[in-house]
Amino acid sequence: MSESLDYDVTKVMAVLPHRYPMLLVDRVEELVKDESIRAVKAVTINEGFFQGHFPGRPIMPGVMIVEALAQAAGVLAMESLGLAGSGKLVYFMAIDGAKFRNPVEPGCLLSLNVKFVQKRPRVCKFAGQAMVGDKLAAEANFTAMIADPPGS
Repeated sequence: MSESLDYDVTKVMAVLPHRYPMLLVDRVEELVKDESIRAVKAVTINEGFFQGHFPGRPIMPGVMIVEALAQAAGVLAMESLGLAGSGKLVYFMAIDGAKFRNPVEPGCLLSLNVKFVQKRPRVCKFAGQAMVGDKLAAEANFTAMIADPPGS
């Protein structure tokens, strides 16, 4: 049976290189190595993108929701492959079948649910769903590459 992990934003930042304003994972509620992750993004009115998307009707941009899913997948990949703290980065390679079902507004807790579809040492495929409560906000399949940072 796989080990289940749960950790806060400090541990997330130890695994991902992202920082404010691009860090979109606030907490990992459950991580089952080699299988899945359930993480959370607390969506607040202070997010910079709400200033222009849209004035008077703030909605989280779909691309930011997909990025949040990708960051959760990055944590899953780094922990599953034993690369946390290695300096390696997880790069987006492809996004397929992205669909946006319900708006994500300030005050929401966005649940980021990602599963491995395929796991290899350098390239991984994932299926992700972003939920607000019991409502599907967005879903996508995506592929990522694990590599050294540029200039390494």
